[in-house]
Amino acid sequence: MTVHLRWLLPLFALLLAAGCSFAPSKPETGRFVQKELVLDGAIHRYQVFVPSREAGGRHPPVILFLHGSGERGDDNQRQTEVGLGPHVRQHLADFPAIVVFPQASQGQSWSGATARMALAELQASVREFNGDDDRIALTGISRGGYGVYELALMEPRLFAALVPVCGGITQPSNKEPLQVDGVANAPDPFEAAAARLQHLPVWVFHGARDDVVTPDQSRHMVEALRKIGGNVRYTEFAEAGHNAWDPAYATPDLWMWMFAQEQ
Repeated sequence: MTVHLRWLLPLFALLLAAGCSFAPSKPETGRFVQKELVLDGAIHRYQVFVPSREAGGRHPPVILFLHGSGERGDDNQRQTEVGLGPHVRQHLADFPAIVVFPQASQGQSWSGATARMALAELQASVREFNGDDDRIALTGISRGGYGVYELALMEPRLFAALVPVCGGITQPSNKEPLQVDGVANAPDPFEAAAARLQHLPVWVFHGARDDVVTPDQSRHMVEALRKIGGNVRYTEFAEAGHNAWDPAYATPDLWMWMFAQEQ
Protein backbone atom coordinates (compact mmCIF):
# COMPACT_ATOMS: atom_id res chain seq x y z
CA MET A 1 0.00 0.00 0.00
CA THR A 2 2.78 2.40 0.97
CA VAL A 3 4.70 1.70 -2.22
CA HIS A 4 1.65 2.36 -4.39
CA LEU A 5 0.86 5.60 -2.62
CA ARG A 6 4.39 6.82 -3.21
CA TRP A 7 3.80 6.55 -6.95
CA LEU A 8 0.21 7.73 -7.03
CA LEU A 9 0.52 10.92 -5.00
CA PRO A 10 3.09 12.58 -7.33
CA LEU A 11 0.94 11.57 -10.30
CA PHE A 12 -2.15 13.23 -8.83
CA ALA A 13 -0.10 16.33 -8.07
CA LEU A 14 1.04 16.55 -11.69
CA LEU A 15 -2.50 16.16 -13.00
CA LEU A 16 -3.80 18.87 -10.73
CA ALA A 17 -0.98 21.24 -11.64
CA ALA A 18 -1.59 20.75 -15.33
CA GLY A 19 -5.34 21.02 -14.95
CA CYS A 20 -5.73 17.73 -16.83
CA SER A 21 -9.22 16.22 -16.78
CA PHE A 22 -10.33 18.58 -14.02
CA ALA A 23 -10.72 21.86 -15.96
CA PRO A 24 -14.22 22.37 -17.36
CA SER A 25 -14.34 22.18 -21.15
CA LYS A 26 -15.26 25.31 -23.10
CA PRO A 27 -18.75 25.35 -24.61
CA GLU A 28 -18.82 24.61 -28.32
CA THR A 29 -19.44 27.55 -30.66
CA GLY A 30 -20.10 27.87 -34.34
CA ARG A 31 -17.20 28.50 -36.72
CA PHE A 32 -16.42 30.07 -40.09
CA VAL A 33 -14.89 27.67 -42.60
CA GLN A 34 -13.10 28.68 -45.82
CA LYS A 35 -14.04 26.56 -48.82
CA GLU A 36 -13.30 26.27 -52.54
CA LEU A 37 -15.43 25.11 -55.44
CA VAL A 38 -14.43 24.46 -59.05
CA LEU A 39 -17.08 25.53 -61.55
CA ASP A 40 -16.59 25.72 -65.31
CA GLY A 41 -12.87 25.21 -64.81
CA ALA A 42 -12.46 28.14 -62.41
CA ILE A 43 -11.77 28.05 -58.66
CA HIS A 44 -14.20 30.04 -56.52
CA ARG A 45 -13.56 30.66 -52.84
CA TYR A 46 -16.29 31.21 -50.28
CA GLN A 47 -16.96 30.95 -46.56
CA VAL A 48 -19.50 28.96 -44.59
CA PHE A 49 -20.62 29.50 -41.03
CA VAL A 50 -21.30 26.15 -39.39
CA PRO A 51 -23.34 26.33 -36.16
CA SER A 52 -22.60 24.27 -33.08
CA ARG A 53 -24.49 21.00 -32.78
CA GLU A 54 -26.26 22.35 -29.72
CA ALA A 55 -27.50 25.46 -31.57
CA GLY A 56 -28.26 23.95 -34.97
CA GLY A 57 -29.20 20.36 -34.29
CA ARG A 58 -28.61 17.49 -36.72
CA HIS A 59 -30.05 19.28 -39.77
CA PRO A 60 -29.66 23.04 -39.36
CA PRO A 61 -31.59 25.52 -41.48
CA VAL A 62 -29.51 27.17 -44.21
CA ILE A 63 -29.10 30.81 -45.28
CA LEU A 64 -27.50 32.06 -48.49
CA PHE A 65 -26.22 35.61 -47.98
CA LEU A 66 -25.47 37.90 -50.96
CA HIS A 67 -23.23 40.88 -50.21
CA GLY A 68 -23.33 44.38 -51.69
CA SER A 69 -21.15 46.21 -54.22
CA GLY A 70 -18.44 47.20 -51.75
CA GLU A 71 -17.63 43.63 -50.76
CA ARG A 72 -16.86 42.32 -54.24
CA GLY A 73 -13.39 40.96 -54.92
CA ASP A 74 -11.33 37.82 -54.46
CA ASP A 75 -10.04 38.05 -50.88
CA ASN A 76 -12.74 35.69 -49.53
CA GLN A 77 -13.08 37.91 -46.50
CA ARG A 78 -14.97 41.15 -47.20
CA GLN A 79 -18.25 39.36 -47.83
CA THR A 80 -18.32 38.34 -44.15
CA GLU A 81 -17.50 41.80 -42.78
CA VAL A 82 -20.66 43.73 -43.73
CA GLY A 83 -24.28 42.68 -43.32
CA LEU A 84 -25.02 39.26 -41.90
CA GLY A 85 -21.45 38.25 -41.04
CA PRO A 86 -21.02 40.69 -38.11
CA HIS A 87 -24.38 39.64 -36.67
CA VAL A 88 -23.40 35.98 -36.82
CA ARG A 89 -20.05 36.70 -35.15
CA GLN A 90 -21.91 38.31 -32.26
CA HIS A 91 -23.89 35.08 -31.84
CA LEU A 92 -21.31 32.36 -32.45
CA ALA A 93 -22.62 30.19 -29.64
CA ASP A 94 -26.34 30.36 -30.42
CA PHE A 95 -26.85 31.21 -34.11
CA PRO A 96 -28.63 28.06 -35.33
CA ALA A 97 -28.19 28.16 -39.11
CA ILE A 98 -25.58 27.29 -41.69
CA VAL A 99 -24.75 30.52 -43.56
CA VAL A 100 -23.11 30.46 -46.99
CA PHE A 101 -21.09 33.56 -47.96
CA PRO A 102 -20.16 33.60 -51.68
CA GLN A 103 -18.10 36.47 -53.06
CA ALA A 104 -18.76 38.09 -56.43
CA SER A 105 -15.82 39.31 -58.50
CA GLN A 106 -15.20 43.02 -59.04
CA GLY A 107 -17.72 44.53 -61.45
CA GLN A 108 -20.14 41.60 -61.23
CA SER A 109 -23.77 41.42 -60.15
CA TRP A 110 -25.70 38.44 -58.80
CA SER A 111 -26.82 37.23 -62.19
CA GLY A 112 -25.63 34.87 -64.91
CA ALA A 113 -22.45 32.96 -64.04
CA THR A 114 -22.10 34.69 -60.65
CA ALA A 115 -25.59 33.60 -59.64
CA ARG A 116 -24.87 30.03 -60.75
CA MET A 117 -21.66 30.09 -58.67
CA ALA A 118 -23.58 31.17 -55.56
CA LEU A 119 -26.19 28.45 -56.08
CA ALA A 120 -23.49 25.80 -56.56
CA GLU A 121 -21.76 26.88 -53.34
CA LEU A 122 -25.09 26.75 -51.53
CA GLN A 123 -25.81 23.21 -52.74
CA ALA A 124 -22.28 22.04 -51.86
CA SER A 125 -22.65 23.46 -48.34
CA VAL A 126 -26.05 21.84 -47.76
CA ARG A 127 -24.53 18.47 -48.66
CA GLU A 128 -21.28 18.84 -46.75
CA PHE A 129 -22.70 20.25 -43.51
CA ASN A 130 -25.96 18.26 -43.47
CA GLY A 131 -28.26 21.24 -43.89
CA ASP A 132 -32.04 21.02 -44.06
CA ASP A 133 -32.89 21.52 -47.72
CA ASP A 134 -36.52 22.23 -46.82
CA ARG A 135 -35.45 25.31 -44.82
CA ILE A 136 -33.21 27.36 -47.10
CA ALA A 137 -33.57 31.13 -46.82
CA LEU A 138 -32.10 33.73 -49.17
CA THR A 139 -31.07 37.20 -48.01
CA GLY A 140 -28.87 39.97 -49.35
CA ILE A 141 -28.08 43.65 -49.00
CA SER A 142 -28.09 46.43 -51.62
CA ARG A 143 -26.79 44.79 -54.83
CA GLY A 144 -27.29 41.55 -52.95
CA GLY A 145 -30.90 42.58 -52.31
CA TYR A 146 -31.38 42.71 -56.07
CA GLY A 147 -29.69 39.34 -56.16
CA VAL A 148 -32.30 37.90 -53.81
CA TYR A 149 -34.97 38.47 -56.44
CA GLU A 150 -32.68 37.34 -59.27
CA LEU A 151 -31.78 33.99 -57.70
CA ALA A 152 -35.32 33.37 -56.49
CA LEU A 153 -36.58 33.87 -60.05
CA MET A 154 -33.94 31.42 -61.28
CA GLU A 155 -34.78 28.78 -58.63
CA PRO A 156 -38.28 29.58 -57.32
CA ARG A 157 -38.72 26.16 -55.65
CA LEU A 158 -35.38 26.11 -53.86
CA PHE A 159 -36.02 28.70 -51.15
CA ALA A 160 -38.38 28.69 -48.18
CA ALA A 161 -38.11 32.45 -47.50
CA LEU A 162 -36.68 35.63 -49.01
CA VAL A 163 -35.26 38.61 -47.08
CA PRO A 164 -34.11 41.41 -49.44
CA VAL A 165 -32.55 44.34 -47.60
CA CYS A 166 -32.34 47.76 -49.34
CA GLY A 167 -32.69 45.96 -52.68
CA GLY A 168 -34.87 46.47 -55.70
CA ILE A 169 -35.94 45.41 -59.16
CA THR A 170 -35.21 48.24 -61.62
CA GLN A 171 -32.30 50.63 -62.10
CA PRO A 172 -31.88 52.96 -59.07
CA SER A 173 -30.52 56.48 -59.23
CA ASN A 174 -26.84 55.53 -58.94
CA LYS A 175 -24.65 55.32 -62.04
CA GLU A 176 -23.54 51.68 -62.01
CA PRO A 177 -25.94 49.35 -63.90
CA LEU A 178 -28.19 47.45 -61.52
CA GLN A 179 -31.42 45.60 -62.22
CA VAL A 180 -33.04 42.18 -61.95
CA ASP A 181 -32.30 40.67 -65.34
CA GLY A 182 -34.99 38.00 -65.03
CA VAL A 183 -37.78 40.58 -65.40
CA ALA A 184 -35.91 43.53 -66.96
CA ASN A 185 -37.80 43.31 -70.25
CA ALA A 186 -41.27 42.95 -68.75
CA PRO A 187 -43.74 45.85 -69.21
CA ASP A 188 -43.90 46.15 -65.41
CA PRO A 189 -40.88 44.38 -63.83
CA PHE A 190 -42.35 44.63 -60.32
CA GLU A 191 -45.60 42.95 -61.34
CA ALA A 192 -43.72 40.29 -63.29
CA ALA A 193 -41.46 39.46 -60.35
CA ALA A 194 -44.36 39.41 -57.90
CA ALA A 195 -46.38 37.05 -60.11
CA ARG A 196 -43.54 34.52 -60.14
CA LEU A 197 -42.66 34.82 -56.45
CA GLN A 198 -46.08 35.19 -54.85
CA HIS A 199 -45.88 31.67 -53.34
CA LEU A 200 -42.81 32.59 -51.25
CA PRO A 201 -42.82 34.21 -47.79
CA VAL A 202 -40.96 37.52 -48.17
CA TRP A 203 -39.83 40.05 -45.56
CA VAL A 204 -38.51 43.26 -47.12
CA PHE A 205 -36.38 45.82 -45.25
CA HIS A 206 -35.38 49.33 -46.34
CA GLY A 207 -34.23 52.64 -44.91
CA ALA A 208 -36.56 55.59 -45.45
CA ARG A 209 -33.57 57.90 -46.02
CA ASP A 210 -31.75 55.65 -48.48
CA ASP A 211 -30.37 57.76 -51.34
CA VAL A 212 -28.41 54.91 -52.99
CA VAL A 213 -31.27 52.49 -53.61
CA THR A 214 -34.29 54.61 -52.84
CA PRO A 215 -37.11 53.02 -50.79
CA ASP A 216 -39.57 53.28 -53.67
CA GLN A 217 -37.89 50.14 -55.05
CA SER A 218 -39.02 48.10 -52.05
CA ARG A 219 -42.35 49.91 -51.74
CA HIS A 220 -43.27 49.09 -55.36
CA MET A 221 -42.33 45.43 -54.92
CA VAL A 222 -44.27 45.09 -51.69
CA GLU A 223 -47.29 46.75 -53.28
CA ALA A 224 -47.11 44.38 -56.26
CA LEU A 225 -46.95 41.34 -53.96
CA ARG A 226 -49.80 42.55 -51.78
CA LYS A 227 -51.94 43.29 -54.82
CA ILE A 228 -51.94 39.61 -55.78
CA GLY A 229 -52.20 38.23 -52.25
CA GLY A 230 -48.51 37.48 -51.70
CA ASN A 231 -47.15 36.55 -48.28
CA VAL A 232 -45.08 39.68 -47.65
CA ARG A 233 -43.97 41.80 -44.70
CA TYR A 234 -42.36 45.21 -44.99
CA THR A 235 -40.24 47.07 -42.45
CA GLU A 236 -39.03 50.57 -43.28
CA PHE A 237 -36.67 52.18 -40.78
CA ALA A 238 -37.59 55.85 -40.53
CA GLU A 239 -34.13 57.09 -39.56
CA ALA A 240 -31.98 54.69 -41.61
CA GLY A 241 -30.13 55.53 -44.79
CA HIS A 242 -28.65 52.88 -47.06
CA ASN A 243 -27.47 50.81 -44.11
CA ALA A 244 -30.73 49.07 -43.32
CA TRP A 245 -28.92 45.76 -42.80
CA ASP A 246 -27.69 46.38 -39.25
CA PRO A 247 -31.18 47.11 -37.85
CA ALA A 248 -32.72 44.43 -40.08
CA TYR A 249 -30.50 41.61 -38.87
CA ALA A 250 -30.84 42.89 -35.29
CA THR A 251 -34.63 42.37 -35.49
CA PRO A 252 -35.35 39.37 -33.22
CA ASP A 253 -38.67 38.57 -34.90
CA LEU A 254 -36.90 38.15 -38.25
CA TRP A 255 -35.09 35.02 -37.10
CA MET A 256 -38.15 33.49 -35.45
CA TRP A 257 -40.08 34.10 -38.66
CA MET A 258 -37.31 32.89 -40.99
CA PHE A 259 -36.62 29.62 -39.21
CA ALA A 260 -40.33 28.85 -39.06
CA GLN A 261 -40.61 28.85 -42.86
CA GLU A 262 -40.47 25.46 -44.53
CA GLN A 263 -41.17 24.18 -48.02
